[in-house]
Amino acid sequence: MTTAILSALAEEQSGLVASLQHPQRRVHAGRVFWTGSLHGHSVVLALSGIGKVAAATTATALIERFGAARIVFTGVAGGVGDGVRVGDVVVAQDYVQHDMDASPLFPRWELPGYARARLACDVALSALLLEAARACLISAEGLFDSNNGDLAQQVHHGLMASGDRFVSAAHESDRLRTALREAGHDVLAVEMEGAAVAQVCLDYGVPFAAVRTISDRADDAAHGDFAQFVQTVASRYADHMVQSFLQRL
Repeated sequence: MTTAILSALAEEQSGLVASLQHPQRRVHAGRVFWTGSLHGHSVVLALSGIGKVAAATTATALIERFGAARIVFTGVAGGVGDGVRVGDVVVAQDYVQHDMDASPLFPRWELPGYARARLACDVALSALLLEAARACLISAEGLFDSNNGDLAQQVHHGLMASGDRFVSAAHESDRLRTALREAGHDVLAVEMEGAAVAQVCLDYGVPFAAVRTISDRADDAAHGDFAQFVQTVASRYADHMVQSFLQRL
């Protein structure tokens, strides 16, 4: 069984490519895919691209062209939930598209044709990611400079939201979180790809799980926090997370 490891940015996956055994570089649909093995598992590594359409295209190629039997998505996100801080980790329980609005034909956030707003992640894969995330936070103690004083980084498990917008203003983040919460969707973090991959995996019956490290608080400082975080932390963290996950698989 081939496990696909998907990331949004090259910095998040460079260490994994370097660790591949018997690596082969292949180009398909304008994207670069790396196949090989890690910890005795057949894997294919790919960058999703940024945004839901790019991510859906890549996920489809992973399944159709490379025979991915499961997809795991690592990356970064903006924290919007209470107590979700920079340096924390969120393992997705399910996803919602925060920019989906086909009302009045369908209720706000509901996916037309799916009769639901939220897409669940695979329970077993998510449990392994939770174990890997907790282990990585312990081993990476002191790695994060998140201005949290003596507060230790935490692992959260819950709802994530995706949309084709980089949320980078406090008022926008607050408005988004409040609207979703009032509809019963208590979102922990926002990003730009995961919900699209979850939808593709649902269509194909492929197990999907996702983990995101919080790079910013989706507020007015998000653009600066994000750039620094990707450069200094994301690549090492994604590498440790995936290695730990594969050892448990």
